[in-house]
Amino acid sequence: MSKHENPPAELDTEDDEFANLFDELQELEQLVDSEDERRQVRDAMRAAADSQDHEPATFGRVVWGFGRSDLAEALLGSLLFGIPMAVEGGTVDAGLHIAQHPLYLVATIAIAIGLVVSILYVADFQDVRVANPIFGLIPRRLVGVTGTALVVSVALLTGWGLVEWSADPAVVYESACICAVAFVPMAIGAALGDILPGN
Repeated sequence: MSKHENPPAELDTEDDEFANLFDELQELEQLVDSEDERRQVRDAMRAAADSQDHEPATFGRVVWGFGRSDLAEALLGSLLFGIPMAVEGGTVDAGLHIAQHPLYLVATIAIAIGLVVSILYVADFQDVRVANPIFGLIPRRLVGVTGTALVVSVALLTGWGLVEWSADPAVVYESACICAVAFVPMAIGAALGDILPGN
């Protein structure tokens, strides 16, 4: 029997245990009556998620909540994927192109958000759970990751002089389109940076 056969099975068992624990805690959160009890269940979920930080695994962890460390990881991932976009002249050319085709702009933003949703919630890099959604519907992690990528896109391209925010609406629109082009890889980088460390 090879050395590589046993550890993955052990990790899978531990991953399943954490996933089952989170399933049970989420069910309990729905069943309890008072807000104080819900808070206690959320504290237990947070403690369970934090206890995984001592494990060596990178993939297959339960990811719950979105805090400062997640924001920092999203920022780092966004910068790593975004700096090449800021120094590449093709970003401006692509932005000016989609400025002439508003449907391309809408498609660019929709594709970027769809890719982030796929990375976070579909691709099974981690078992990402939604904690305290905004308005009971919008996942905080999705807003945090895409919001970070958007802010980094605008700040980086503005700071490096690739876009201009003037009183002329046409210039502002072109700048927004250029930022939208850079937003796509930055959003991917932010999503990967956020979940791959497994926090």
